[in-house]
Amino acid sequence: MSDTVLTDLYQVVLGRKKEPQEGSYTCYLFQQGIDKICKKVGEESAETIIAAKNGAAEQTVGEVSDLIYHLMVLLAAQDIPLEDVLTELERRSRKIGNLKQFKTVDRDT
Repeated sequence: MSDTVLTDLYQVVLGRKKEPQEGSYTCYLFQQGIDKICKKVGEESAETIIAAKNGAAEQTVGEVSDLIYHLMVLLAAQDIPLEDVLTELERRSRKIGNLKQFKTVDRDT
């Protein structure tokens, strides 16, 4: 799997927002608006929880994938760059436990 798969997917979502295509589910979500997008994020979250609770690994992977996709649509709808989320995740990865301090991580070793 490529490190850029999330970035690539986000670019496709942004492309659909900028240049809608007939029959595109992503375009449908943008047309329906933020309430529909949020509803789908909620539905996919619940489906992810149920799959995980049932111990269904393959189904959990599918539901998590659906959730990530819908979260990207939500980000695009709100004009939030994916890079902002990735930067925040990177920042949080330097936290030590539950402490409010950060460590330096050497990601090259």
